[in-house]
Amino acid sequence: MSVVLDTAAVSSADRAEYWHEVLSRTFIPLDVSLLESAPAPATITSHHLGALRVSLVEAGPQRVVRSGGLIAGGGEDHVTLALQHHGTARLDQDGRQVLLRPGTFVISDAGRPFAVELHEAFAFTAFHWPRSAMGGSGEDLRELTATVFDAADGTAALVAAYLERLSRSAGSLEPGVAARLAATALDLLVVLAHERRGRFAPDAPEAALATLARVKDYILRHLGDPGLAPERIAAAHHVSVRYLHKLFRFEDVTVARWIQQQRLAMCRRDLARPAAGRSTVAAVAGRWGFVSASHFSRSFRAAYGVSPREWQAGLGTGPAPVAVPPGAAGDGYEQAAVTSGHAVAAGHAIAA
Repeated sequence: MSVVLDTAAVSSADRAEYWHEVLSRTFIPLDVSLLESAPAPATITSHHLGALRVSLVEAGPQRVVRSGGLIAGGGEDHVTLALQHHGTARLDQDGRQVLLRPGTFVISDAGRPFAVELHEAFAFTAFHWPRSAMGGSGEDLRELTATVFDAADGTAALVAAYLERLSRSAGSLEPGVAARLAATALDLLVVLAHERRGRFAPDAPEAALATLARVKDYILRHLGDPGLAPERIAAAHHVSVRYLHKLFRFEDVTVARWIQQQRLAMCRRDLARPAAGRSTVAAVAGRWGFVSASHFSRSFRAAYGVSPREWQAGLGTGPAPVAVPPGAAGDGYEQAAVTSGHAVAAGHAIAA
């Protein structure tokens, strides 16, 4: 469901204050100065896709600042990627100043001060997510921030194309599917970070890392099929089973184990739904590809420290294996956190 915030119905005199409130509520606490004597109407159209908030922002000239004082006020654990459609923007962060033109994107980290200047009417799509939902290290993130990426170039082109398609279909996606696709988007950003840090050797082409992202997306879209197996996954991507296992070696987990983790995360989410929307434990397990009730119960307890029935009854006290942002339970964050994990790290040993 989309959320539309529009200043058209607000008087010109009150638009600056209202827009400041809208931006800060949608993203993070910000200082906003409109650069028009009579501010034009502005809109933000947002969707939640798992860990991602996807927002189309259309407005007139303005300056946006994220100061140290505002960082102390909250939101410091979030990251934003802006994919520019119209107009230009200048971002200043970490001592770097970059110009964003249509067809490029840039990432800003809410945990460090920044300023953005937009001197003409503009439109961009913002992808906003908690830092914990994206795999990789702090150094990986610093490689991505305040750096302009051309949407027509290499891995950046793959990232931009995927994000653009994701934003276009955001309003029509079922929540579970949306969470899985958002997790794949964050995986691709980790690929981009690793590439920037020069962690890929010549025998690990970008195509191999992109293949892993596509494979994971395929698995997530077929989780409910109990026949999902390495042989079928490899055949669907025209690679050998041996190569498929090599790709997942850098996730520090086997293909089968990764599939099980995703299935358990989706079962955990469904079992926590309000009573009116709940199914039986057996039905939930079957929906996500478990064929044996006893195997599902054992696996669930091993992962979460409680039985599926205890979790459904709200009696779960065991530790979750992934970090979930406060208040995010049931929104698909669990899935995004599990999926992004190590992403597609250390591709240097991948060889066909």
